[in-house]
Amino acid sequence: MPRTGNITVTLPDGSRKDFREGVTILQVAESIGSGLARAALAARVNGRAEDLSRALEDDAELEILTFSSDAGKEVYWHSTAHIMAQAVQDLFPDVKVTLGPPIENGFYYDFDREEPFTPDELHRIEVRMRELIAEAQTFERQEISREAAIDLFRERGETYKLEILEEIEPGETISIYRNADKWLDLCRGPHVPDTGRIKAVKLLSSSGAYWRGDENNVMLQRIYGISFPGQKDLNAYLEYLEEARNRDHRTLGRQLDLFSINDTAGPGLVLWHPNGARIRNQIEDFWREAHYGGGYDLVGSPHLGRSRLWETSGHLDFFRDNMYPPMDIDGQEYFAKPMNCPFHSLIYKSQRRSYRELPFRWAELGTVYRYEMVGTLHGLLRVRGFTQDDAHIFCRPDQVEDEVSRVIDFTLFILKSFGFEDFNIYISTRPEKAVGDPADWQRATDALKRAVDSQKLPYRIDEGAGAFYGPKIDVTINDALNREWQCTTIQFDFNLPERFDLSFVGSDGKFHRPYMVHRALLGAMERFFGLLIEHYAGNFPLWLAPVQAVVLPISDPYANYAGEVAGQLNRAGLRAELDTQDAKLGFKIREAEVRKIPYMVIVGRQEVAAQSISVRRHGAGDLGSMSTLDLIARMQKEVETKSAA
Repeated sequence: MPRTGNITVTLPDGSRKDFREGVTILQVAESIGSGLARAALAARVNGRAEDLSRALEDDAELEILTFSSDAGKEVYWHSTAHIMAQAVQDLFPDVKVTLGPPIENGFYYDFDREEPFTPDELHRIEVRMRELIAEAQTFERQEISREAAIDLFRERGETYKLEILEEIEPGETISIYRNADKWLDLCRGPHVPDTGRIKAVKLLSSSGAYWRGDENNVMLQRIYGISFPGQKDLNAYLEYLEEARNRDHRTLGRQLDLFSINDTAGPGLVLWHPNGARIRNQIEDFWREAHYGGGYDLVGSPHLGRSRLWETSGHLDFFRDNMYPPMDIDGQEYFAKPMNCPFHSLIYKSQRRSYRELPFRWAELGTVYRYEMVGTLHGLLRVRGFTQDDAHIFCRPDQVEDEVSRVIDFTLFILKSFGFEDFNIYISTRPEKAVGDPADWQRATDALKRAVDSQKLPYRIDEGAGAFYGPKIDVTINDALNREWQCTTIQFDFNLPERFDLSFVGSDGKFHRPYMVHRALLGAMERFFGLLIEHYAGNFPLWLAPVQAVVLPISDPYANYAGEVAGQLNRAGLRAELDTQDAKLGFKIREAEVRKIPYMVIVGRQEVAAQSISVRRHGAGDLGSMSTLDLIARMQKEVETKSAA
């Protein structure tokens, strides 16, 4: 049928509009509304990201991308990264460019330069970026041949771009983007129409970064930045960053004397100080009590195992890059354990199991060791040695749905006990490379969905993001700054029961394969502790605080009475200290505030005479006079309810 010269554009709401062939995406946006056209950054055409200048020749499904969408932010920030790279090469012509992607919040670009960028240089780059933005230079896409691209970047001495070109598959489109013929980069796009679309920009920091993230490669200089369509949004984000810096667990960890990481011991290996260990013990004691009450048994496993254990489990095939090198012990190779699950499988296999015994719910606070590159380590959030709050459930196929539902209910109880209320749930489905029958995968995935549905919880599907051995449920939490943190994973496993030949005797007298569910609620104790520090900004709920009260005598004559008060608090099961410093009361109070001790108990002449105490609450101020017994009752109630007040 001959074409009429018209095309139909279908919008996300299902509405349709007719246009002449060759209409640009920007013209379509203008036909919808001038406001949309001003806000438009790029578009998706039949699911593919495109520039607004793209001409439409056929019927298409079209989504206009603005800064309000994640995809729009990616385009905006990637375009700003190009502007930054252009500014850097304008100011430092000898610097080579590498890669400049958008990230979750903003963008970065890596540059081949020996010396780090100084704060003054970052300021100069930022000023130059604003000049380029004011020029409203057009982002122009140009598709070229591989040979032309190689000649172009070889002439410019851009060796990293030549390396990237070598990795592009034959037949794949190669494109560059020019800024008004003044600067160009190898890029798939899309980009905003011109540099003038970027309204407010700020360069945040610079650091070293290895090319391709490989510590064996050259060290590059990375600059991070952020941009927004308005200065007000930028200002709000900078305030958010300042608050995040104030909550940084590494800074607070030093200030509150919670933990340290020392190169003498090794990077990524955490040293728990008394205050941090006290909090950790509170977490673990609660965890153990909750698990016993929740129908779990606790087990334990060693820190290393023979190579044949990890061969059986498949870790040496699938996970070896993340494992430490083997140790030769009695002529055999042993590996530090990266996971606890093979040991739990051996416990199951230690004797014959009956269908009547199932399910087994076995939990362990098991410390594991995984090799992470130095450049990826980050305080408590990315370490090499960490303790998982691990559990494995061995059950019959007919029990799995109820067991997963129980885990979800238990997860929410545990996380809510730490003060979290805002959750996101994701169900990850079969990846391209997976073990097990696809029909089993579908049954397991459906069981996970039904388990979540039974809790009347909303969830999102993360297609293809399951582990190679089974689908999973991930539960994330949002902290006080609305940042999303991965915590709980509930992982179905087809792999280990098969590899370890696990079985149970069914009601028919025959051997059957159990289902296995991996489960970690807090994830890793170290990472969860870092999360707690940042969520509470170090102001831990009373039940977690390492020191719950400090007794402050105004002067030496009142020290004995202060000691009696501290003793009463400690005998009541509370954690109290007596401050015996020869210092003024104001200094003692300020120090207690810096240490974020929840309660400050002040005693002087009036308190001794009245056999009372004066109480201050961190962050709240003076609570007035009361008896020691009244304070004990107040604190005990706060501990019992796990109140964050």
